[in-house]
Amino acid sequence: MYLFTLIYSRQIEQRVEDLNFMKTEVNNELHAMATETANVKEYRRMLEKAYNDTTSPLHIAEECLLHREKRNGIDLVNDDVEKSLSKEVTIIKRCQGRMKKLLEKAYVQLKMNRAAQHNLEIDSKDKHHAQGLDDRMQQLRNSSAGIGYYPGIENVDNTITIPHSWARYSEENIMRSQKERAASERLRGEIDGCLRACASEMWNIFNGVNNAFNTRVRETTDARNKLQAHLQRTMQEIFDMERNIHLLRKAIQDKENPMKVAQTRLDERTRRIHVEICHDPVMKSLTREVNEIRESVRLLKEKLKSCELSLARLVKTKATLEHDIGVKENSIRIDSQYCLGMRKGFPMDPKVGPIFQMPTC
Repeated sequence: MYLFTLIYSRQIEQRVEDLNFMKTEVNNELHAMATETANVKEYRRMLEKAYNDTTSPLHIAEECLLHREKRNGIDLVNDDVEKSLSKEVTIIKRCQGRMKKLLEKAYVQLKMNRAAQHNLEIDSKDKHHAQGLDDRMQQLRNSSAGIGYYPGIENVDNTITIPHSWARYSEENIMRSQKERAASERLRGEIDGCLRACASEMWNIFNGVNNAFNTRVRETTDARNKLQAHLQRTMQEIFDMERNIHLLRKAIQDKENPMKVAQTRLDERTRRIHVEICHDPVMKSLTREVNEIRESVRLLKEKLKSCELSLARLVKTKATLEHDIGVKENSIRIDSQYCLGMRKGFPMDPKVGPIFQMPTC
């Protein structure tokens, strides 16, 4: 009897040690999995935040494209700004797609983590319960209270495992948890890389678009200034031409009375009679004067016609310049006030977490 008691004591002591060891292994893995699950949740939170924050820059880029459709005339062109904005929209949507896929993977991975963690929790709880029973049995003595007869109990076998399968069950739970934990860590690495890459890509294209806008505004402003200078010269030419036309008309008008005087004299002298109707020097002089005045008026009228044609061309040029200046002003207003006004700062919250820390303008 003493020998059986000694053997039992050693066996149950070993069993308690095995239970304690395996429970410690399970609890260690359980703690590691709980920590990893919390980390994945935090990464998923940052990923969701970053995904939501891409809405604003995408909206701004698309708004800029819509605003630029309101450009007019020759300025309604697929320029570098237009190409950069289209590229920005493509990059942001591509980043959104990558983030969305990772969010879906994170959702699945969290389910796998919870399942592995749940198995470990049950295993740990069962081992804690078994350890408590065996601890009490180890302390049980002949003089202990609560001992009694249980006839036929030695024939009851409700066991479902043997030591090998018992250990294997916990080892498999631990290995499954370790496998999911490794996958979870890899996923966090993917999320980290995605956020860093997207942050870099979006920041670079954002700056690239702004630089393209600034260059375009500068070029358009220079073109407008040149057109305005040309308009000023044209308006001065119009002023000078109108003054010349006024002077020419006055000069033509000033020839009327001298012509009337000369022709009246000639007409009166036709009333001379008989031999007095003489082609004398006076008549020659009056005839020459009439012809000279007529030629002078003809030349003045030709010059007046030429000036009037030039004035018409200048007025047309003025209208064209004013239209072109209006086109440039409209483009500057769209690019400078509307588009760049919306793009003064990077439209994304920089406080989304350390792995998605965005530079600020």
